[in-house]
Amino acid sequence: MAERFTIRPAQIEDAEAIHAALLGIGHTIGKPHKITSTVDDIRRDGFGAQPRFSTLIVEIDSEFAGMCLYFPIYSTWRGKPGAYVQDLFVAERFRGMNLGKRLLRRLAREVVGQGGAYIELQVDLANVTAQRFYQRIGMERDDDHVYNFMDDALLAFAGSEDDEENA
Repeated sequence: MAERFTIRPAQIEDAEAIHAALLGIGHTIGKPHKITSTVDDIRRDGFGAQPRFSTLIVEIDSEFAGMCLYFPIYSTWRGKPGAYVQDLFVAERFRGMNLGKRLLRRLAREVVGQGGAYIELQVDLANVTAQRFYQRIGMERDDDHVYNFMDDALLAFAGSEDDEENA
């Protein structure tokens, strides 16, 4: 018998499953120590008064099978909005059922329906399986290099003095 899947927007009750999926991603790429978020962070930032991200949940016969966590972005070069996929996860026992592709297709339809022109994401260099998946479904790799300020580096930079007012 074929498994029945459902894709729906996440609700606050899904915060624990979303966080568990994030931990799963960390373990998959060998970086579980990098996951410092908590279930409370997911509840606050995903379902509070001003949500900072959205999540699509895929279920098989009402069981959590995966998720796509994303947020809106805007390209000044294109003059169009899009979506940035922060995390895409399918539980190991549900892999091979095209659920990741189905989640991204659902997001693509939402983006297009809102006048958007692109979906963007980053892939860990060690996650060759994910890289192949994205290429297989038609995503293209660009040549941009990602730079960021994180944690203490951001605090140090924000607190440093320069002469920007005198420039």
